[in-house]
Formats: sequence, structure tokens, C-alpha cells
Amino acid sequence: MERVVVTGGTGFVGSNLSRRLVKEGYKVHIISRKSSTYENIEDILNEVEIFEYDNQIQNLIDYFNNINAEVVFHLASLFIAEHEAEDIDGLIDSNLKFGTHILEAMAKSNVKRIINTGTSWQHYKNEEYNPVCLYAATKEAFEKLLEYYVKALDFKAVTLKLFDTYGENDRRSKLINLLSKFAKEKKVLKMSPGEQKLDLVHIEDVVEAFICAYELFEKENFEHEKYGVSSGREIKLKDLIGLYEEITGYEIKVEWGGRPYRKREVMELWSDFETLPSWNSKISLEEGLKRMAKNGNKDK
Repeated sequence: MERVVVTGGTGFVGSNLSRRLVKEGYKVHIISRKSSTYENIEDILNEVEIFEYDNQIQNLIDYFNNINAEVVFHLASLFIAEHEAEDIDGLIDSNLKFGTHILEAMAKSNVKRIINTGTSWQHYKNEEYNPVCLYAATKEAFEKLLEYYVKALDFKAVTLKLFDTYGENDRRSKLINLLSKFAKEKKVLKMSPGEQKLDLVHIEDVVEAFICAYELFEKENFEHEKYGVSSGREIKLKDLIGLYEEITGYEIKVEWGGRPYRKREVMELWSDFETLPSWNSKISLEEGLKRMAKNGNKDK
């Protein structure tokens, strides 16, 4: 049984990936924090092993030396769209310090393969380096740290840069997950003018991308490959709300222009990326929204 490590395994994407890996027969080791909740993985708690990271790198190294893992799926991160000064320590600790602890533990235990998670927001205005926000800047900075381990210690890495993710049972407070709640409460939502573009990738397709990335290690010889994980379809926020209403029959009361755009709102999506070999998005936005409506998506 191959052993794999998943950081961020209690989050939405990480829990779905962990569930798929368990189903495929892998022994899954989830690295979490003591403050983590496990509601996203209640159904597989008895089938995974959890290590609670306590900020002590030696404990992490000892754990890695004990488990003899084949690969690390690194999904853990702190997302903040517009940071305040008090958010900086959390962003650095979660997105840089913890990730570097993982890389060092891998190095000390001779684990040389990692699938890293980036974001399309690293490429504002479709530029090679122009992070939308400090969160995206920390993602870019971690890629540079990872590059050291690739060049100096012969790591093999794949970075998957995700666009928006969504799907059934998503507890994150993202707009798409809260629309049914807003509709039921009949509250007027004050929103931006709604002309910004989105690219929503269903969670099943996202998980499949991670699986395909892992298979690349056996198929191809490379150092560090980077791919965008896109549905191949962009949609304006205003049109997304309309599509949701059409599919679900709900009415969403929106005051378009009731609040301004963010300072660095993503109006045009990143398009200058390579697509992961042997992968493509299969679940259309219409099908994904129908699944969410049928499932009675949790309004949390």
C-alpha cells in the first residue's frame, strides 16, 4: 500500500482528495493543526492517519522518517483576499513557514516528490509575476522556496494553479455556496457591478487533476512543472447569478453596484498557462450547479 501525505486534508479540496486516495487504496497521512476540525472527513477518519503539526520541525521530521511516504500533496494554506496588518503573521506561518517545514521534513526523510497547490491569482492581468493580493504573493514566494529543493536536492515537483473550486457539501463561505441561503432569506445582496469574470472548476475535476499530476511522476522526467487547472469556461459574476437562478428556480435579490470592486479585482482571467497532460474538465457548470441544488448544499 503506497503511503501519501496530504497537507490541508481537512479542508474542502483536501478532504475530497483524501477521500479519493483512500478509495484508490492509498494509505493517507493527513497533516493537520491542533485547531483543525474534522467535520469534512468524518466518514474516513478511521481510514486515515492524522499527525497534528505543533510548529516543531523536528517532530515533523521524525514523523516523516517513520511513515516512509511516496509523495506529498501540499494543499494547506491560509486564504485572505484583502489582508489587514494583523493577518500577515498567519499568512507567512501558513503559506511559507509551514510549507518550508514540510519541504525540509521531506528532504530529511528522502521523500522527493511533491504536488504543490498554487492559484491563478498569482497572475494578475495575465502577467508572469503580478500577485493579486498578499495571499497570492505568498503562493509565489513558496514556489521560489520549492525551487531551491528542486535544484539543490533533486526534488520533483508539480504545481497546480487552481481557479475557483466549488461543489457539493462545501462549507466555505464563498458566494456560490451561500446563494441558496440568500435566496431563502430573501435579503438584498449589495454586490459589485458584477462584470468580473470567474472560472469555476467542480471538485471532482480538481481531485482528478491531482491524481493525474501524481501519475506524471511515473510517466515523464522533469524537475518542476506548473499547470493551470481551468474549466475552460469563463463567466461573469452577473451571469453566474442568472444561471444559478435559472437552474434552481431561486430568486436572488441583488443590488448590482451596491458595493465597489476590490482594489485589484480580477476582471480578466489568467489564460497564459499550460494544461495538465491527460486531464480535462468534464463537469459543466450547469451540471455542477444542478448537483449542488439536488444535494441541498450546506449553507455554512
